[in-house]
Amino acid sequence: MQNYPRFVTKLGLIFGLVLGALVIALFSPPFPQDPSYHVFADHREILGIRNFWNVVSNLAFLFVGVAGLLVVGRKSPAGGIPDLRMGYLVFFAGVALIAAGSGFYNLNPSNGSLVWDRLPMTLSFMALFAVIVGENISVTSGIRLLWPLIAAGMLSVGYWHFSELQGKGDLRAYALVQFLPMLLIPVILLLFRSPFSGNAWIWLVLCAYGASKVAELADAAIFEFLGIGGHALKHLLAALGALLFLAGLLLRTPIKKRT
Repeated sequence: MQNYPRFVTKLGLIFGLVLGALVIALFSPPFPQDPSYHVFADHREILGIRNFWNVVSNLAFLFVGVAGLLVVGRKSPAGGIPDLRMGYLVFFAGVALIAAGSGFYNLNPSNGSLVWDRLPMTLSFMALFAVIVGENISVTSGIRLLWPLIAAGMLSVGYWHFSELQGKGDLRAYALVQFLPMLLIPVILLLFRSPFSGNAWIWLVLCAYGASKVAELADAAIFEFLGIGGHALKHLLAALGALLFLAGLLLRTPIKKRT
């Protein structure tokens, strides 16, 4: 049984970070999607496919997503919590759908096609966060948060797209959806005990995600050095993160039950 005052203090810190992020986003000026985001260093056409490597690298998401759905769909893995099974399934479904959404976007990069890239990403981001809450803080809270978080993620993409169509692009809500969970997850891992044999797998997931963002930002430099763009490498690193999460579900061992 956790020390209740300490538990409440830890939750207060989490809520404080969420509130602070919301206030910052609310009082920050709206910002649109930078058109340069759609310009990649490696835009070679191979076999009639534009941006070939940026497109085909998305097959990694399909492989990991389908593998995860098969593993979790058969039975709850030993390194997961049975009551959070829906969260695991939604995470891997989102990963699989990223292959289609991101592939479509990279064939013809634009704000319109970017919507279909971002929608499945929000599925995975929000499902992962709900699972982390469920595993480390409260299973019940993780279950209850799953669908509201997914709805918030979808709405953030819809709002951004609508704002772009009005000529007043506003990415603030989507930025919160993508980056706030990645800020909160390490804090949760540090503050709360895992019900499994350590959080090493989740830390590896976060490292892979961080590396994917670095690759995205260094697109041109990586292309010049490796002959393949950082954008394609970003896809492979992000898919690696999902694969590491699946490995954790298979290889972690439970050390206590959470209610």
